[in-house]
Amino acid sequence: MRQDCKYFESRSYPSGDTVRKCDLDLAPEAPWRCPDDCPRYERRLGDVNWSHGTLVTPPTPSEPKSLGDDDSIAALLDAAEDIVNAAGPGIKAEVDAERAQALKPKGLRRFLDRRKKRD
Repeated sequence: MRQDCKYFESRSYPSGDTVRKCDLDLAPEAPWRCPDDCPRYERRLGDVNWSHGTLVTPPTPSEPKSLGDDDSIAALLDAAEDIVNAAGPGIKAEVDAERAQALKPKGLRRFLDRRKKRD
């Protein structure tokens, strides 16, 4: 990937894992390559209020031999992203319902709240 691109991001975690990605989600073959003719490529000039340390981004893993020039990888990743995005609203609704249930008054408080509503 073009590490000098404004939209390239690399983050290392305590476990030793490193994530390399395009913040605009325009690199379907990340972390190995960006599209050759990426319309949003902008050279990173400087970041406002950002302090650059002496750490170096760990080397990118070797590109797999199965990584080809066709669009099959991008199509597969897009399909997986569509599945995750489709599941999101249902999961959010479930979590919201659980939170609402947890906030409902219980026991004696519930009984007293009902009496107040009737008066």
